[in-house]
Amino acid sequence: MAEERLYQARYMGSGTFIISKPKRRKRKLRQTKLKNPRPGMRK
Repeated sequence: MAEERLYQARYMGSGTFIISKPKRRKRKLRQTKLKNPRPGMRK
């Protein structure tokens, strides 16, 4: 679980990287939805 919260870039060879980044927390998702309502969602 500690590895999920870190940004990582793995080199696979020949210029290919696999980049993994942490998932957003539910608290953060809720805050962004409240602060930035998307246009057209009130209908």
